[in-house]
Amino acid sequence: MPDMKNFLNTADYSQEALERLIAAASLFKNGTDVSQPLAGRSVALVFFNPSLRTRASMQVGIYELGGNPVVLEPGGTSWTLEHRDGVVMDGDKTEHLAEFVRVLGRYVAAIGVRTFAAMQDWSEEQVDPVLKPFAKYSEVPIINLESAMHHPCQALADMMTIREKLGVARKKVSLTWAWHPKPLPMAVPNSFALAAAQMGHDVVVAQPAGYELDEELLARVRHEARLAGGSLRLTNDIDEAFAGAEVVYAKSWGSKQFYGAPEQDVAERARYREKWIVDETKMALTHRAIFMHCLPVRRNVIVTDAVIDSPASVVIDEAENRLHVQKAILAHLLTPGAEY
Repeated sequence: MPDMKNFLNTADYSQEALERLIAAASLFKNGTDVSQPLAGRSVALVFFNPSLRTRASMQVGIYELGGNPVVLEPGGTSWTLEHRDGVVMDGDKTEHLAEFVRVLGRYVAAIGVRTFAAMQDWSEEQVDPVLKPFAKYSEVPIINLESAMHHPCQALADMMTIREKLGVARKKVSLTWAWHPKPLPMAVPNSFALAAAQMGHDVVVAQPAGYELDEELLARVRHEARLAGGSLRLTNDIDEAFAGAEVVYAKSWGSKQFYGAPEQDVAERARYREKWIVDETKMALTHRAIFMHCLPVRRNVIVTDAVIDSPASVVIDEAENRLHVQKAILAHLLTPGAEY
């Protein structure tokens, strides 16, 4: 069943609901909406992992909505946390999420949580093992600030950026894998492909053989694309993905088959270093495409300087839009009677 109380992934929301959030974000961005729905309220931000854009944009957004951000870093500024049920806690974890989340919910109006994939056990990562108990135990809204499988705030900012730069029409949107010196989680590409399909775009996912995204996720992307009048195509040919593209989104991710064996992933991906990079030659194959990346990005690894510094690059606008969409999400989740 869709989870409408929280913002865990865009699949819980209809295309119309996502459109309304983008419209609300635009009002915040242009200064039309100066309301402060969080006045006198606090929002907890739980960071298991480092962050720049997510942390800064959430803190600023909560403040600009009149609220107070409470930042907690398990194992740093708060106790180490255990997320597994039925565990004998005689190891290095001090507190269980069952208590942590319910206590925190007595203090704040919502909880944002950021936790990356451990990339040790694919079957475990598939179910978002840390995010899931937050939603299970919390009586206040949970906002996914990136989990093992999804990064919906980033995806919504991406959709807003495409809308701003290219309008509302259906576009050919290419998500391309890129070489990276270490395997990375699938949350960003998962959420980008899903949201782009929900918005009715023609989505092309390009990756080397063996680096396919989650099968269940891709099935959902196909379903959403059909509902919205778009399409999904998978390819192992990077040049094919660039041909005629109007949006190029670059991101690296690890292979499911190498979860728990990063050294094998690194050895396999080394074969693709020279070919799987976004450069001027590939961008010349597109239909005047914009270049997108969630940041941080390794220059001349994922993308060349010439591309990321070109007028085609919209990565800074994309990063700014994180602030506006997150304000829209907070305002809707915490405004009584708000409709999705």
